[in-house]
Amino acid sequence: MRIIGGQWRSRRLPVPHAPGLRPTPDRVRETLFNWLQPVLPGARCLDLFAGSGALGFEAASRGAARVVVVERDPRLEAHLREQVAALGAEQMEVQARDGLGYLRQCEEGFDLVFLDPPYRQGLLVDAIECLERPGLLRPGARVYLEHESDAFAPKLPEGWEVLRETRAGDVRGVLVLIP
Repeated sequence: MRIIGGQWRSRRLPVPHAPGLRPTPDRVRETLFNWLQPVLPGARCLDLFAGSGALGFEAASRGAARVVVVERDPRLEAHLREQVAALGAEQMEVQARDGLGYLRQCEEGFDLVFLDPPYRQGLLVDAIECLERPGLLRPGARVYLEHESDAFAPKLPEGWEVLRETRAGDVRGVLVLIP
């Protein structure tokens, strides 16, 4: 995996082999982070189903003040910690937890949330419901939803506004603004 922009631009990070692990493709990440560039510096970010950490590392590289990456798989979590240490990414925190459990207990507010859960497990809908809890999303927050392009888009809560959409192969990405 290659970090596309920011302080670690062009840096390659190894991706461990794990069933179902599919880092967000470069083309999709480049499009997404071009959209996010005006709001990313100083942002508090959450990469909920981190996997390889591609979205979290890209956000940290491009100036996010804080990036929490949440991963329940012990091998992937250990790998994320190794990469954070190798980069000296002090703004990144790795949480070894179930994503939905983390959201249910989290007391922190975020400006940007990446939701890219394992496909076909219903986690995207459940995560959106959890994000409706007051205080998790700061006013004007953005949420990036990624799912398989052949699946129905999840129903968004009232007031959430779709800002942009992209498709690449079997990936569909939607950037949403929260009032």
